Amino acid sequence: MLSIKKYRETDWGQLLELIQREGDEWSDYTSEATRDAYSEAVRDSETFIAFEENQLVGFCRCRVDGIFGVYIYDLLVDQPYRGRKIAQQLMEHVCNSFSEQIVYVMSDVDDFYAGKGYRKEGSIFEVKIAE
Repeated sequence: MLSIKKYRETDWGQLLELIQREGDEWSDYTSEATRDAYSEAVRDSETFIAFEENQLVGFCRCRVDGIFGVYIYDLLVDQPYRGRKIAQQLMEHVCNSFSEQIVYVMSDVDDFYAGKGYRKEGSIFEVKIAE
């Protein structure tokens, strides 16, 4: 049975293992140079984790704007648990937790969210100083 709860620092070890199992795609979060900073980002965000039994199987890290919405920055479900609507349940948990705010998800897998019927709202661009 799936349970979703608010992240606690004691969950960091299992969360780190989950992210590391994703390999290169998430290695920016787990390298020695960034691991401590990401741990702080998770702690300082609104982060929810999904468990089946005692196994951490997914997480969702959000920022609450307080005025214009809630932004889901990171969403990950362990590969063996995909296809069970855990990501959707995590996002719905965010919606229920912040029912007075609009919830947005930052995406690099647009087809996944479009397949759930979510509407694309804007785009994100990386800003750099012109050379």
